Order: sequence, then structure tokens, then C-alpha cells
Amino acid sequence: MVRLHIKKGDESQFLFDTTVTAKLEDVIKEVAEVYNGRLKVQRMCYEMEELAKHGVSLPPNMQGLTDEQVEDLKLVDEWGEKCQPSGGPVFNKDKIGRRNGQAPNEQMAEVINKTISEARKIISKDQATANVVMTMTMIKDALDQLRGATMIVYPMGLPPHEPIQMEIENNEDLEGTQASKEIIEEAAASLWFSGKEMIRGKKLSDFIGRNEKTKIIAKIQKRGQGAPAREPVFGEEERKQMMAHAYRKQEEWKKLTEDSEDAYLDSGWADTGALKRQFHGIQNVKLGPRS
Repeated sequence: MVRLHIKKGDESQFLFDTTVTAKLEDVIKEVAEVYNGRLKVQRMCYEMEELAKHGVSLPPNMQGLTDEQVEDLKLVDEWGEKCQPSGGPVFNKDKIGRRNGQAPNEQMAEVINKTISEARKIISKDQATANVVMTMTMIKDALDQLRGATMIVYPMGLPPHEPIQMEIENNEDLEGTQASKEIIEEAAASLWFSGKEMIRGKKLSDFIGRNEKTKIIAKIQKRGQGAPAREPVFGEEERKQMMAHAYRKQEEWKKLTEDSEDAYLDSGWADTGALKRQFHGIQNVKLGPRS
């Protein structure tokens, strides 16, 4: 199997396995699917952290309003009454006014937070360092775990406008958000290797050869953005080792230079009293008792 180390810019993302005979349109589609799947898990983890702190999301027409404004407008959060956490709510006001403040109790919040931690481990960038290949099966497992936790804590379900529920149903509305800029649609995705775009319609072997044991760094980005920055000749760890080696050599050279500057003092021609002793005929005089 060919192993692709997928990066976005200079940032490591995940490992992906394929074959040299694979069509590039299929490879790009699958890589983009995994890339966007990881983003989906990250978004759900963030929203579930907020769910554990402040309860379910308010209806869009109530978000950001003060209690006085809600009262004046006679708005009612009907879904908040229906979607209560198991074990009863604990009030924790959301200062930015996105959620209703009816948070799960400590035990239920722990269920959510533990699941979030497990899901993040599954999609972590550290998996690439550990030489673990990322697959859609792993991503779906993470999503299933998150969905299962919400069903445990909210057995009556979540409101239809809740971002977590919208993610579960694949109806998320990301328009105008930073998250929407991070997504790379499959049709708009491109893969680059060694400063060259791997063109759809060709096979992977057209760019990397026919060795199935090849491992390359491939960079994903949106089409039309130009070539991404090329990989440095030396990795970060190699660069640190080279700098440490250069520093040691510099210190050794400095010490040798200092030693060589004083070495002449031990030479006979550098003895300031040698000429005087020669005139007095007292060269090579040894002090001490005769043997």
C-alpha cells in the first residue's frame, strides 16, 4: 500500500493508505471526505462542550437577547421545556446568550466530556505520529460515540435548531462562519506532491511511480489557490539536531583557538630570560641536590 501523509499547509493532518493504481479522482474524493469528516467531529466536540456547560441551544430568534428583551417580546423557548437532560437540569447562564442555561448535572456532563475526549483521540493529529492510518470508519465511530452520548443525556432528543442535532442529520448551517472556510468540498479539492498538482484523470503511479511501498507527503487545498509551500529539505527534528551539532563544533573550535593562542608561551623562543642566561653561561642549569 502507498501511504500518503496528508498536510494542510505545513500542518500535519492524517495518514491515508491507497494503491499506485488508484485513480486520482477517487483518491482526492476519499482524502477530502476524511479531511472534512475530521472537521465535523471537531465541530460536534466544541458544541457538545457548550451543551455540557449551558444546556441546549436557544431558538434563533432568542439568541443574544437579554432576559428583559425576551420578556418584552413575549418569546418562549418551547423546545427548552421539552428537551430536559436526564437527572434534571442545573442552571448555568450562558453569557453570550446562545444556550438556555439548563445544563446537565455533574454526572451527565461527565458522560459528555468523557465521550468528547475519546472522539478527539480518534481523530487526533497525533495518530499520524503514531503511524495510525485515518479512515472513514474511525470517523464514523467517533460520530456514533458523540451521538450516543447525547441520546444518554437527552433521551427526549435535542431541538431541531440545535447545532449538534443539525450535524447529526447532516443539515448543519455553516454559512458565514469560520468553519465554512475550513471545509474543502470534494469537487473543489486538489492534492499536491513535490510542488506539482496531481491532476484528476490520471493514476497515482503517474506521479510517484509503481512502488507500492512508497510513502509521500501530499498537501490538500482548494483548487485555484496556487501551489502550496514546498516541504523544507530537513524536518524540524533534523534541523534541531544539526543546530545542536553546529553549536558543539563551534564551542570546540573556540576552545582550540583559545588553547592555541597561549600555546606559544611554552616554546623556548618565547622565553624572555633565555638570552640573559646565555650571556651569563647559566643555560640548562638544574636546581636541586646532585645525584
